[in-house]
Amino acid sequence: MIVLLFTLLGLAVGSLPFAVWLGKLGARRDIREVGDGNPGAANAWRAGGWRIGLLALLLDVAKGALPLALARTVGGLWGWPLLPVALAPLLGHAFSPWLRFRGGKAVASTFGVWSALTYWEVPTTLGLSFALLRSVQAVDAWTVILSLPLVGLYLVVRRAEAWLLATWGATGALLLLTHCRALREKPRWRPRGVKT
Repeated sequence: MIVLLFTLLGLAVGSLPFAVWLGKLGARRDIREVGDGNPGAANAWRAGGWRIGLLALLLDVAKGALPLALARTVGGLWGWPLLPVALAPLLGHAFSPWLRFRGGKAVASTFGVWSALTYWEVPTTLGLSFALLRSVQAVDAWTVILSLPLVGLYLVVRRAEAWLLATWGATGALLLLTHCRALREKPRWRPRGVKT
């Protein structure tokens, strides 16, 4: 029962489209008409500048972290029972009923989920992987997807528990799903020594 409660909380919190609301309030724009049309922090930044973008980013990270942090501290959950709780905010974000089930790509919320599960470890590894891959190729979706095996390798090397590996596999599959349209664009590798 407690797992179901925190899973439902995760779905509810994850579904809140903070970036869209901040775009309408702060920039007087629908951020889904900006950039790639994704209702996430990057387009909130494009539409309303760094203040709105940064706030949207922090809120998207927080809505991934909060349900898991509460499940751990208040609910006393650990191990396999956290798997559905970890997926819930990401599914809520990606298929938000507030946006007719056309939500965001769940990258920032994934950082939040993994911050609550491993503190600095996976978010730092993921961030470094993003930076490395972004320096050699220019397509955002491929940066995200090509980072997944690197983080999975990190978890294997540190001998993470099986449920953490399963959670990584499930979050990775969801990121693959949310990026599948953008992955139609082939990776654009940067020539060595060229900065763009």
